[in-house]
Amino acid sequence: MPVSVKLYSLSTCSHCKTAKKLLEECGCPFDFVDVDRLEKEDRKTVLADLKNINPKRSFPTLVIGDKVIVGYREKEILDAVDHLSG
Repeated sequence: MPVSVKLYSLSTCSHCKTAKKLLEECGCPFDFVDVDRLEKEDRKTVLADLKNINPKRSFPTLVIGDKVIVGYREKEILDAVDHLSG
């Protein structure tokens, strides 16, 4: 079963954009949500979910399987993505 990769981001966040670009360049399939572009109720739901993963609710927050990476940490992201491919 493939490991899920999800990026919680803000549309105005430069580190979030860089994280998206890195994942795309790695060819890693991922889902992302720009929290600031969600409607009020959806935003509340996503922020509540995010708080369980990252209590500070800071961006970007990347979830790769059961690993959580907060902030743009290129080496950590690349290492986690490398583990996905075996």
